Amino acid sequence: MAILIFEHDSADASCRLGQILRDCGHRLHVIQTHQTSGDSLPIDLANIDGVVSMGGPMNVDEQEAYPWMQPQMQLIRVAHDSRLPVVGVCLGAQLVSAALGGQVGPMDRAEIGFGPVELTFAGKSDPVFSGLPWHTNQFHAHSQQVSELPQGATPLATSPACTHQAFRVGLTTYGFQYHFEWSRADINRFVCEQADWIQGHGQDPDAVREGGQAFYALYRH
Repeated sequence: MAILIFEHDSADASCRLGQILRDCGHRLHVIQTHQTSGDSLPIDLANIDGVVSMGGPMNVDEQEAYPWMQPQMQLIRVAHDSRLPVVGVCLGAQLVSAALGGQVGPMDRAEIGFGPVELTFAGKSDPVFSGLPWHTNQFHAHSQQVSELPQGATPLATSPACTHQAFRVGLTTYGFQYHFEWSRADINRFVCEQADWIQGHGQDPDAVREGGQAFYALYRH
């Protein structure tokens, strides 16, 4: 299969997710939107079998500043309507939600570092979460959230700070607010590069980094 991957920032690559997709024999077509413009995005999904949208520091309501957002959201709608697999991570989940009619807005407090995520009733039976505990600690790095799911969406996971941590629209479109794709090195790099952002939200970068020691083994699984 040929998978189209949108990367929006150098710190938010597909990381382990991309590696696993390659290991499974998929061909990846990676578009780094921070290195291009909206006009250079594909105009259709010819010869594409799935779409992945990764994270980034921008917000969905900044579409005028980022000309690639609207074209990407259109491609997400086309992929969803065509029943192609679609996965959104962090910003990508917010783009999926907005593209399909959901709402995205600011949180009362940013969610940063490892924190608890609980599967919903539907999440406990969803094949994507097969073999995982109902309660896990996932890595968070967001100050915006999906405040309202698209019509007909199924909530799959939640947390005390963010109601919609994971959701599914239809059978093959998924959004994950948390970062499940990072290696330990990716987490450490994020904490180092985004130390000012972390401190700006009232948290200690060292505590964020050290918090992963107890949770990383299960998180990696």
